[in-house]
Amino acid sequence: IFPCIFQAILIFCWVYVRKYQSRRESEVISTITAIFALAVALITSALLPVDIFLVSYMKNQNGTFKVWADANVSRQIEDTVLYGYYTLYSIILFCVFLWIPFVYFYYEEKEEDDGNTCSQVKTALKYTLGFITICAALLLIGAFVPLDIPNKKNSTEWEKVKLLFEEFGSSHGLTALSFSISSLTVIGMLAAITYTAYGMSALPLNLIKGTTSASYERLENTEDIEEVEQHLLRIKSKCRDGRPLSSRDRRTLQQLEERLRTLRRRERHLESIEKSWWTKFCEAIRPLKIVWGVFFIIVALLFTVSLFLSNLDKALHSAGFDSGFIILGTNLTNPLNMLLPVLQRVFPLDYILITTIVMYFIFTSMAGIRNMGIWFFWIRLYKIRRGKTRPQALLFLCMILLLIVLHTSYMIYSLAPQYVMYGSQKYLVQCWKLSDSHLFKWGVIVATCSQLGNIFRSLLYVILFSFNLDQCIVTRTYLFLHKFWFFSAAYYFGNWAFIAVFLIGLIVSCCKGKKSVIEGEVDDDDSDVSDDELSVYYQ
Repeated sequence: IFPCIFQAILIFCWVYVRKYQSRRESEVISTITAIFALAVALITSALLPVDIFLVSYMKNQNGTFKVWADANVSRQIEDTVLYGYYTLYSIILFCVFLWIPFVYFYYEEKEEDDGNTCSQVKTALKYTLGFITICAALLLIGAFVPLDIPNKKNSTEWEKVKLLFEEFGSSHGLTALSFSISSLTVIGMLAAITYTAYGMSALPLNLIKGTTSASYERLENTEDIEEVEQHLLRIKSKCRDGRPLSSRDRRTLQQLEERLRTLRRRERHLESIEKSWWTKFCEAIRPLKIVWGVFFIIVALLFTVSLFLSNLDKALHSAGFDSGFIILGTNLTNPLNMLLPVLQRVFPLDYILITTIVMYFIFTSMAGIRNMGIWFFWIRLYKIRRGKTRPQALLFLCMILLLIVLHTSYMIYSLAPQYVMYGSQKYLVQCWKLSDSHLFKWGVIVATCSQLGNIFRSLLYVILFSFNLDQCIVTRTYLFLHKFWFFSAAYYFGNWAFIAVFLIGLIVSCCKGKKSVIEGEVDDDDSDVSDDELSVYYQ
């Protein structure tokens, strides 16, 4: 099944990139880089449900390990998943800090200078060297800056340095990679706040509201063309007797001519869309789009309410900022935490839900980037348009998606922390009751590992209990999430910002009217030659 999934991901990435890239400016190297980076993003996001499934599949419903899942086999499975994370996260570091910047600067240099390829490569490497330096600094900080420094007054400097190398060797590079990935995850958090939060509100409402009619827009556009042409005739009539136009009239004339060219391009696009079979097909499946829009908005509200209650629980019951707002168990339940234990009873509904949420998070991020474009603070760098997206914009899009995917794991962890740690595992608790100063065995309880903290609190003052911590196998995802408490604190505040941006985007999307059927496809700075790039989509 995994080769089929991999092939499906590659086909989707190829179709997506080819759909949006410009035909006139497409380059083989940028196209391959965009497809590869997008595929890595989707494969990495799919690893979380696989990780949760594997730790759960090794145990029976009565809390015992399956016959084949002995200590060696379970360790091999854990190591395999861990090596999968090592590989994918290393590839992400390679793409973000080396390959994508190199291709981006190479293409930028190629546009400015069509001469020597060697000089273009040298210039691209020079700018990429800055990204490599940042990556190396993050790896060194994560590798040699310990979180827990033993307080030994008599220890020498050599012993302290030796301790650093011993900790680095014992972690097998996990801490260094985790610090680098966590640093990128903070940037991904900012991207998710900007793009994903807006996409979660805009995508469902756009599906529900639909677009305006092509024939109606064409009628309005024809009226605008006639109005602009009449205005042009009035201005040109002022110079029929040989008198020169004033500077104000010349500026107005130039603006009206540019406006007329844009309206005529819109007329050509609207005419193509009105006659295309794709428009007729979209009109036929309009009820299905409304159903999908309603489903997506329900998922978005479920996601947001669960995230709010989870963050509120941390605010009320965690140890505070110094602990990264981490809590053991759940005090305020949320809809997702309530739904997952119920779905665990019917295999594989809980995994389908987690996979749906992860994929929804990714596709709403893609929708948010597509609708907003690429921004640097208040400056709009690139637009994402069908058949007209520049290679640099596609590279930026894929880099942003890579960063958002890194933040996806923590977002899911925030919604259902115990489930992400343990999945649907069960474990056995040996219960002992204290009576007349004597202990006697009270019974054995089969409990869910995801409710471990709550079991502790409920049994602590009634009975004594004992169990082996090895009964609950932690997912490998968790090892990358909470190595550094200050990152967890940043994610906590980022969740509040995510909720706020989602609510603002929801209000804005509700107040906006229907989108144009050619939304973002015709701009004033487009050339007439670029009109041919979209014609292939509307035949």
